[in-house]
Amino acid sequence: MTAFSFGPETNDEMRRRLAGAADRFVDVRDRSDRDVALLARELGIDIAVDLMGYTRNARSGIFDLRAAPIQVNFLGYPGTMGAAFIDYLIADPTLIPPETRQHFTEAIAIAYLPESYQPNDDRRQISGRAFTRDELGLAHAKFVFCCFNNYYKITPATFDSWMRILREVDGSVLWLLEDNEVATRNLRQEASRRQVSPDRLVFAPLMALAEHMARHRAADLFLDTLPYNVHTTASDALWAGLPVLTCRGETFAGRVAASLLAAARLPDLVTATLEEYESLAIALATSPQRLKRLGQQLAASRHAVPLFDITSFTRQIEAAYSAMQDRYLADLSADVIRVER
Repeated sequence: MTAFSFGPETNDEMRRRLAGAADRFVDVRDRSDRDVALLARELGIDIAVDLMGYTRNARSGIFDLRAAPIQVNFLGYPGTMGAAFIDYLIADPTLIPPETRQHFTEAIAIAYLPESYQPNDDRRQISGRAFTRDELGLAHAKFVFCCFNNYYKITPATFDSWMRILREVDGSVLWLLEDNEVATRNLRQEASRRQVSPDRLVFAPLMALAEHMARHRAADLFLDTLPYNVHTTASDALWAGLPVLTCRGETFAGRVAASLLAAARLPDLVTATLEEYESLAIALATSPQRLKRLGQQLAASRHAVPLFDITSFTRQIEAAYSAMQDRYLADLSADVIRVER
């Protein structure tokens, strides 16, 4: 496996792991798109996987120049790239049900993995530090809803929904990740406009990842965002043992949490409408035994569910890549690739 790196040279643990896992790890930050595409051809790359799509600092120009005979959109960009130079999109049946395939322009096919498209590191560390609610600013909370998502995913409709939930659950708070002072002030003002005390919004400062994972234990229920779901943030919460509640959307980006919960064997936490989402959030907050059972189920099965079975995921995605190569060599026409469990 050859990895091309065009991001910053952080020299952190993850970069060292990635570099160590590759047969070749090539830093191409200072090379042009054309030079990188030519290098990929010289090295005989059979399948080039774009892990960025249309995200910040992406290099889709490399793929436009055809770095490899087979080119794949995977993981970083949750949707179609709308580009003829991308042959496959890796997804799963929850993300792209058959009736929505027409909206994806990948030139050849969608490669369906059997569980979830998202790989998860089963060596992710959780600090042993036992945070108290007092030190986290949650001392007076009877129930803690949380969402550690990026602020840009909090739409007015989502915030309306959260405020309706808070008004129905006495003593509850909403715990958000602290981003900047302006956003914090604006969110508190918006809570007040919706007849919710701004003090019921609690903001969590940034901290080291292992400790951030550990502080999830102070929350009771993670609330998803719509139309753009939590992605890695949802996996973090589930790995830390915190149940995640979602409303399944209509797009790839709005169905990721449903995909993750299906692979975590928690389908009951997937709702179809905002009304159902709010009703279930309130029901769980007022039914402590029901919520406790969900938490116990998640804790007991964390190492057994498909979402965190990286060995099976590796086997499945390798099977998908092999199928792509076989189809290319056989010059087969467009079709869906479905990997078996």
